[in-house]
Amino acid sequence: MNQPDALLALVIRQARSLGIPLAAKIDPHVQINTRALRRFGRCLREGNYYRIELSARLLSGSEAACCTVLAHELLHTCYGCMNHGTRWKRYAARMQAAFGYPISCTTTDLALGTKAPAAKYIVRCTVCGKSIPRYRSSPLTRHPERYRCACGGTLSVTKEGSL
Repeated sequence: MNQPDALLALVIRQARSLGIPLAAKIDPHVQINTRALRRFGRCLREGNYYRIELSARLLSGSEAACCTVLAHELLHTCYGCMNHGTRWKRYAARMQAAFGYPISCTTTDLALGTKAPAAKYIVRCTVCGKSIPRYRSSPLTRHPERYRCACGGTLSVTKEGSL
């Protein structure tokens, strides 16, 4: 089990040692999100105060995976870096060169070495067979007849466990 608060403090020290201008006010306690299924982390800005949130799935992953996501989110606290623009990418490259974190705009379970959650619903096209996993109930999973695949085919939904 990873210690996210200790890892956050470590990554903050690492970024500051490289001269990366992180925000002055960052909550030292990482919030754990037990509902996040596809997102690994999130940087929340409240005025000039920042809070970092991690998916509970990362807690059982490697320390390196946690540090990578924490570094990604911490870079969003830098001025002009709430998106994945040029400045954010420059800071990410600096962190990767110094500490080996494979920071990118998006990542996968495979890249982080975590296990992907099972989709609760699988939406399939009856014409081309395209499969679209869905993790929560939505208008698409409740009323697939209202939607069409890009190929023009109709959609059907299968619930997990009845595959």
